[in-house]
Amino acid sequence: MDKFLIVGLGNIGDEYAMTRHNTGFMVLDAFAKASNIVFEDKRYGFVAETSLKGRKVILLKPSTFMNLSGNAVRYWLNKESIDQQRLLVVSDDVALPLGAFRLKANGSNGGHNGLGHIQQLIGQNYARLRMGIGNDYPQGGQIDWVLGRYSEEEMKLLQPRIDLAVDVIKSFVLAGIDITMNQYNKLGKWKPE
Repeated sequence: MDKFLIVGLGNIGDEYAMTRHNTGFMVLDAFAKASNIVFEDKRYGFVAETSLKGRKVILLKPSTFMNLSGNAVRYWLNKESIDQQRLLVVSDDVALPLGAFRLKANGSNGGHNGLGHIQQLIGQNYARLRMGIGNDYPQGGQIDWVLGRYSEEEMKLLQPRIDLAVDVIKSFVLAGIDITMNQYNKLGKWKPE
């Protein structure tokens, strides 16, 4: 059976819930809810499993804190013998406007600590879905911004985009990275009114 590892990046703990830096967790929570599955506390993270048309999908929310995310990713890839081509990492991105997203087959970490640590441990040849959180902060305010909570207004904009990200993940599993990029990246170039 083909196996896929879908990783959402974030920080564990109530103080980080609904923060911009936890957008990856929010996408995986939406996927789990839509699939009627629940996360269990396991080694290096919270894990949920489902299958899509005969393919096993393992969702992982690392419990290692953002800047050590690579430990969890490497462990679960090895434990489940999953090929890196079947890994998709969902992260927040300040370089994209709120609600925009971009799917890439590989590339740099774009200054993201979680992606940076994954890259240190397994290289940069893995797919990533970057979810825009905007960058409406003063100089020097990036940390407060990414660790800040979404407002209700922002969530109204973001929720349909999170739901779309769930579709992107399903397409990645069923159709592969190239078809999914062709189909969804044009939808990702999105500017809220």
